[in-house]
Amino acid sequence: MATNLKLNDKLIEETVRLGQFKSKREAVTTALEEYVQRRQRLRILELGGKIDFDPHWDYKRMRRKRS
Repeated sequence: MATNLKLNDKLIEETVRLGQFKSKREAVTTALEEYVQRRQRLRILELGGKIDFDPHWDYKRMRRKRS
């Protein structure tokens, strides 16, 4: 899917230089992938304290059941 975007040229050039990318496309794709991964990790951190911990849960037994 072709997309035309008005991007900050200095920011793109700095990204290409710092990441030692071969192209602007590679730099933007990698930046977007890293952004998505970071946001997903932040969503996981938001779950802190919201999930009840069961001290009697045996994960090893659960693994054996699947085998």
